Amino acid sequence: MTITNSLTAQQLEFSEIKKFEHRLDDVMEIIDPTELKIKLKEVENQFEQEPNEINKVRLGIIYHETSLNLGFLSKTVFKGYSQRSYDILTELLFDAATTKELLPFISSYQASALSLVAGETMKLSLVGDAFLLFKESIKKYGDISYLPEFLRASVSENLPWFFFSKRKFAKIDTQSIINKQIKNSNYANWKIMSFTYWAWANKNQGKKLRNEAIAYLDKAIALDPNYKAGR
Repeated sequence: MTITNSLTAQQLEFSEIKKFEHRLDDVMEIIDPTELKIKLKEVENQFEQEPNEINKVRLGIIYHETSLNLGFLSKTVFKGYSQRSYDILTELLFDAATTKELLPFISSYQASALSLVAGETMKLSLVGDAFLLFKESIKKYGDISYLPEFLRASVSENLPWFFFSKRKFAKIDTQSIINKQIKNSNYANWKIMSFTYWAWANKNQGKKLRNEAIAYLDKAIALDPNYKAGR
């Protein structure tokens, strides 16, 4: 299972990626169930009325968020949204006409959606497939977009203990995002960095890193005092 598009980060425009990030921000990382249900209907209506590329990407992402935050709370109503998300994003990824600056978003959420399919269907082999997709997305787009590593870290930290070989990426990816943010303050937005600092501190609670962990928690709180970014 591979990503067929051969574009790399060097061929993408950072400013264009940021423009798309702004247009997609309202459908990413939605944790409030009521807000999510409202946004789901809104995005579905938008796509029905105007089935263009950006609205299709938004639809794939909102289905991912629905599966993640509502699917595991219901036995029937919100089941299948992970597969819907994966199918939509895969179709976009394999379409040669897809705008290249959307590929970091599409490939990252495609990999995450597959991990949700694995959880919903209990086909654990799909977790390995999802991590192969993450690996390729990070290789291609990790230098210009935080999203591949951010979503892999989010998946990693929620895996059962027996996926210990993959749970390690929660630490690796949060550290990588922090390092890149130090080099480029525009790499990730406040919401992402707040969660990343919190996640790093949560994964590094030993005495050796205690002072650094506290410093990162302070940064997370300063960026997001109302904890709007937290899962």
